[in-house]
Amino acid sequence: MITHRSYAVEPWTVRETELSLDVLAQSESVFALSNGHVGWRGNLDEGEPHGLPGSYLNGVYEVHPLPYAEAGYGYPESGQTVINITNGKVLRLLVDDEPFDLRYGRLVSHERVLDLRGGVMERTCEWISPAGTRIRVRSTRMVSLSQRSIGAIAYEVEPVDCSVRVVIQSELVANEQLPQANGDPRAAMALQAPLEPEEDFASGNRLRLVHRTRRSGLRVAVAADHVVTGPERTTTGSESHPDLARLTVASVLEPGQKLRVEKLVAHGWSGTRSRPAMSDQVDAALAAAAHGGWTALAEEQRAYLEDFWARADVEVDGDEEIQQAVRFALFHVLQAGARAEERAIPAKGLTGSGYDGHAFWDTEMFVLPLLTYTSPNAVAEALRWRQNTLPAARERAAQLGLHGAAFPWRTIEGEEGSAYWPAGTAAFHVNADIAHAVVRYVAATGDTDFERDTGMELLVETARLWRSLGHHDHRGTFHIDGVTGPDEYSAIADDNTYTNLMARANLRAAADVVERHPKEAERLGADDEESAAWRDAAESMNIPYNAELRVHEQSAGFTRYQRWDFTSTRADQYPLMLHFPYFDLYRKQVIKQADLVLAMYTCGSEFDEEHIARNFAYYEPLTVRDSSLSAAVQAVIAAQAGFLRLAYDYASEAALMDLEDLEHNTRDGLHIASLAGTWMALVVGFGGTRRARDTLEFAPRLPERFSRLAFTMLFRDRRLRVEFTQETATYTLLSGPSLTVRHHGEAVPLQPGTPVTRPVPQPRHLPAPDQPLHRRPGAR
Repeated sequence: MITHRSYAVEPWTVRETELSLDVLAQSESVFALSNGHVGWRGNLDEGEPHGLPGSYLNGVYEVHPLPYAEAGYGYPESGQTVINITNGKVLRLLVDDEPFDLRYGRLVSHERVLDLRGGVMERTCEWISPAGTRIRVRSTRMVSLSQRSIGAIAYEVEPVDCSVRVVIQSELVANEQLPQANGDPRAAMALQAPLEPEEDFASGNRLRLVHRTRRSGLRVAVAADHVVTGPERTTTGSESHPDLARLTVASVLEPGQKLRVEKLVAHGWSGTRSRPAMSDQVDAALAAAAHGGWTALAEEQRAYLEDFWARADVEVDGDEEIQQAVRFALFHVLQAGARAEERAIPAKGLTGSGYDGHAFWDTEMFVLPLLTYTSPNAVAEALRWRQNTLPAARERAAQLGLHGAAFPWRTIEGEEGSAYWPAGTAAFHVNADIAHAVVRYVAATGDTDFERDTGMELLVETARLWRSLGHHDHRGTFHIDGVTGPDEYSAIADDNTYTNLMARANLRAAADVVERHPKEAERLGADDEESAAWRDAAESMNIPYNAELRVHEQSAGFTRYQRWDFTSTRADQYPLMLHFPYFDLYRKQVIKQADLVLAMYTCGSEFDEEHIARNFAYYEPLTVRDSSLSAAVQAVIAAQAGFLRLAYDYASEAALMDLEDLEHNTRDGLHIASLAGTWMALVVGFGGTRRARDTLEFAPRLPERFSRLAFTMLFRDRRLRVEFTQETATYTLLSGPSLTVRHHGEAVPLQPGTPVTRPVPQPRHLPAPDQPLHRRPGAR
């Protein structure tokens, strides 16, 4: 996308300078607006042409049966998929009885701008109809970050050189026809007409539709109100039908006159509330939004984002594309979680239906680290959602003959949604990932109330699973066998190092929290004997190591497997999972995504610098990056190991994953974890940022292309600004009490408002290890 001639590189916007139908579906993801509760894809205002229609409410899904060629005990019986709810974005335009359709007539100009500071998508175009009438259209669209149920559009039409009859049809449309799924398992299952009508209403400028999903029984209400401004004799009329409600605005415009429609759209859903209650809910949301109108919404949006950028911005000097990309990433990650409020943060956010709208473990391991240091309230809400799904996780654990909770690999509502159990059920590491997020959040915020009320239950129940899943051998060593780690090309492995190290940390954290909160522990039935068993399992955890090669094994015996034949694998055969049987992948040394390398990031204290470099060099030629999650992690460890040029290439891949559509599936929605990984690659990788108990450590090492890297982060009621050049590092405590950080191991005391500068040691620039044939990241 960013390399397409239609797109400009600018620091605070994504600008499309002409309409390009060949990347229309991708642009709908790029220009998507969301607040974590409501999501609107960047479809054209008129509804057509489109790539993938998309309006989403977080948590609204439909269930469908999961087919199996052969049944087995414990297989999930039904799946969940996000649905396209009632579309309130549509504003159709007719010009002298001809539909304003950009595929016809002559498009003189067309520009769309995603304003990252204003939180809006602006569109301007000039069009000449087949009959020769020339008009100008301007629109501005937002999904409110301050009023979570509200989306809004300001749509304006004016003639350029002659009188024109104009009709605008503002619609609510349910059960839009969707394109058929393309067979890629990463895409969504297409469910046609999932909404059953319950109520349609139109009166004056007010529209409303209420529907209910056929199987999941969720009630969805969408309502719209309008402010119409135009010349005298402008008329309006409204009508409604089961799947359509419409306000029609008609006028005759002379040159210099404009017809403007401001449309407010309210969304609501519930699995329990009645139809009248849902109608009242969206009507009330409209009333609140209408109180200040479009102007107040726009002001609130900009103020919200000003506050966000003051605590989250990342500045990059030396690479304009990466500067644009990191702000694009921060904006979309914020949109994914800002107002989710005890709901999941899906892998695609609310930008598309890819992965059926499911949330995975990458929420906790990629998205929440960024939000922990920029928008910690969103992290608390995301983890409370996990707590709310504990009943389903406990039930799943019991079904599998285990104690505690077994969190799902992919889900919307809490039940396991994967029909492929080697990658799904066996990926128990999601338990430790959730525990890791709890520990990270509490350490970064000092939120002991959250630890006691939410975090503790999550830590205890996840620890119980590890103690029942693993076992002690005759030597007393603790093993966790038959699991799938982050690398899904190595399923059902014994003693996956990432899983074991993360489980060890989980067990220790659970034992510690039981000691800190004995009354709450008693309520959960966790006593000293159980916590002692957790500590024993943690201390005796088996960590596979090949002494001959002097590398840690990804899992027990992994280094003795036959290596994948990369020289016989064509470039067009990636991703491997779409061209080779899993049976073949599982028994070879080939890695879908960072696994052992991810362990060196999340559990860095378990590895010395020598092993980090040696392990990275061993696993790098085996890692094919058939997952968008991998590049950011490889960037972090490559930077730590001294392979700065390679780290820069991987950071660029993470940053440009969607703006360049590197995996050719941006049409299905953005890769939220890879976007968050952009922050990880820059702040953690090149910034060398690590949390060490109650403080932060920095070990900056910038690539040659960067002349400066600066970022702001929140830590324990403080706002800290960090700025690195190739020669110096400057730390400024912007607000909060004094803090001592560490710079390349040196203690650096900070007082509010007083910058402290330290020299940056010259980094090592080591020759990088090889990558698999055809899988080296693009050099920049």
